[in-house]
Amino acid sequence: MIVKTANLILIPCDIETLNAAIQGNENLAKKLNVNVQDNWTEFGVAPLKYSISRLKESEEEKNWWTYFPIYKQNNTLIGSCGYKGKPTVEGIIEIGYEIAHQYRNRGLATELAKGLIENAFKNETVKLIIAHTLGQENASTKVLQKCGFTKVEEINDPENGLLWKWQLKRQQ
Repeated sequence: MIVKTANLILIPCDIETLNAAIQGNENLAKKLNVNVQDNWTEFGVAPLKYSISRLKESEEEKNWWTYFPIYKQNNTLIGSCGYKGKPTVEGIIEIGYEIAHQYRNRGLATELAKGLIENAFKNETVKLIIAHTLGQENASTKVLQKCGFTKVEEINDPENGLLWKWQLKRQQ
């Protein structure tokens, strides 16, 4: 389901769209009919390939993985975002997002996160949204705080070092 905010359109990626992104910016631009600049993602193709594998596993995963945020003002892909799978049995999902450097410090990451949150809570099974950040104050921690998240845990991750876990509960 496409998510629309004031300045963004979040396009859910199907397998075909993810494959176009892996094949390169020109293919993705053609597929989505948008402008695609260099360096729109810092994560590379590995997460896109992982999303494809999950979408191939189950139709229930549709709309619970990668979304591409398009900045309406210039019809440009400005990052990536989404969920890390469908809600768990307990009703928990995790969000993640990135904004290309030249679009940062404009409130777009907060707008993008709020769009993901609102979209997730439309599904009545979603009770809790979590996110993880590096274990220090940074732009992403500010985004989560603006969206109402609370830091609930510090985790020592063998690959990434100290991480902070954040959560936002559904309002009753």
